[in-house]
Amino acid sequence: MYYNYRIQNYAAASMSPVPITFRASPEFAAQVDEFARAMGLSRSDYVRAALEEENGRALAERVRFLSRTLSAEHQQIHEELGGTTGDGLADH
Repeated sequence: MYYNYRIQNYAAASMSPVPITFRASPEFAAQVDEFARAMGLSRSDYVRAALEEENGRALAERVRFLSRTLSAEHQQIHEELGGTTGDGLADH
């Protein structure tokens, strides 16, 4: 997944990047540097790709949750209306 990152990211290069900073333990920073180096990425590109991947997972999980919720609501309405056969209009 990370190897495609540079190609995909350059398509959005016209947008100005906004810096995001956070503090990490020296051990975590060393691990990030090791993984980034192994993938031929800068630390910044590696962290950016990892966060984008995690955001994609979080979005997919949110969509699954909302889909299950909507499905349950639809099923409940369907069951409530299951006994109705007419259009609700009185015969005159």
